[in-house]
Amino acid sequence: MIALRLRPGASANRIDGIEKMADGGRRLCLRVTAVPEKGKANQAMIKLLAKAWQVPGGTLLVVAGAKDRNKSLLLQGGGPADLGMLQSWSKKLV
Repeated sequence: MIALRLRPGASANRIDGIEKMADGGRRLCLRVTAVPEKGKANQAMIKLLAKAWQVPGGTLLVVAGAKDRNKSLLLQGGGPADLGMLQSWSKKLV
């Protein structure tokens, strides 16, 4: 599971990086231009992450927080190669 914080309605689609939240947890923060209507912001988020992580969009699934800014994302079929890719990618953000 990957903890996310999504900010819809932004001026550009981008990944801001990992931020420490008020509750002490860490979340990957993203901004998308899409509005939070009918799942448009979630779709834009998945498209952005799939491109950045070089995985098919269908492998990313929002499992919690579909209508909230704080979300939990599951990388389906995530074998060791996918986990290694995410760990490598996340080190660039810290």
